[in-house]
Amino acid sequence: MTTRVSPTEAIRAEIDELIANATSGSLMEHFEEVARAAVRLVFQTALEVEVTEFFGRDRYVRGARDREGQRNGYSDVTIKTTAGEVTLERSKTRGTEVAFASRLLGTGVTRTNALESLVIAGFVRGLSVRDVEASLADALGPESTISKSTVSRICEAIRDEFDAWRIRDLSGIELDYFFADGSYFKMHPGAQAEPVLVAWGITSAGKPVFLGLEPGSSESHDAWAGFFRDLTARGLRDPLLVVSDGGPGLIGAVEIVFPRSLRQRCVIHRSRNVLAKVPVHAQSEVKKEYWKIFDDIDAEPGTAAVAVATARAKAFASKWRRLYPGAVECLEADFEQ
Repeated sequence: MTTRVSPTEAIRAEIDELIANATSGSLMEHFEEVARAAVRLVFQTALEVEVTEFFGRDRYVRGARDREGQRNGYSDVTIKTTAGEVTLERSKTRGTEVAFASRLLGTGVTRTNALESLVIAGFVRGLSVRDVEASLADALGPESTISKSTVSRICEAIRDEFDAWRIRDLSGIELDYFFADGSYFKMHPGAQAEPVLVAWGITSAGKPVFLGLEPGSSESHDAWAGFFRDLTARGLRDPLLVVSDGGPGLIGAVEIVFPRSLRQRCVIHRSRNVLAKVPVHAQSEVKKEYWKIFDDIDAEPGTAAVAVATARAKAFASKWRRLYPGAVECLEADFEQ
């Protein structure tokens, strides 16, 4: 008889499929889907660990047991997270004298962001079980806090997977496009948000690949250069084009570690910079005009396409300079890049 795939194994397979099937045109949507699936994986792992502790044995294990009874399939449960609503499979049980009740998703538990922040912190910095318990107690209340052993088992399993991923060989990856950015997270309750440096790319075959992430005390030149050197030490070759925001530390690190790569300013970051200098009532129209600079260029890639975009940028500047001079100055600054 075929053994049923566990919900956590199914989610891992789903994440692998998302990464394998994504295209460069759906890059941002692709990573949002992966993020939601990753949140589901964390919570599903926690739920399955709770049931294992309840019975004192893993799925399909026979012999000595702490408690009579058995697992009896799953029922769907939907929870709200910072990645949106996600649906989990809560284990059902039968033949037990005491009903199983999840401490993680007990009655009245609605706040999940503490566990998400915990897992992010655990990925990039290692974690203290004491800090974990304190975070969960604050967010969920003492009646719903998962046990120390559950925390340890969840984090050990996820950390082992992450550690293997973070040192994997990158020599077989040939990149056309390389993206780098910093995302900020609060690693502990009450602490200031700190950056996590992230890199991903598009291969020459048109497939997205998540390359690495690493904590940094800041987005300084040294932090970015160290992060990039770790990638190259594992075999990553210079990409054709590096896309980033305008942070001087990041740009300087790119120029040193990837000296043969072309560099481009991220047009999404620049659009945010431009719109920040436009009144709210006019942002929709200015945003539409901004994207007309870059979208639907029929000219050949290279000099001809750049000439078209440059002419469109000049038309944008002529139209909006009198009303929103700060926005136009922002667009024109480093426009060549």
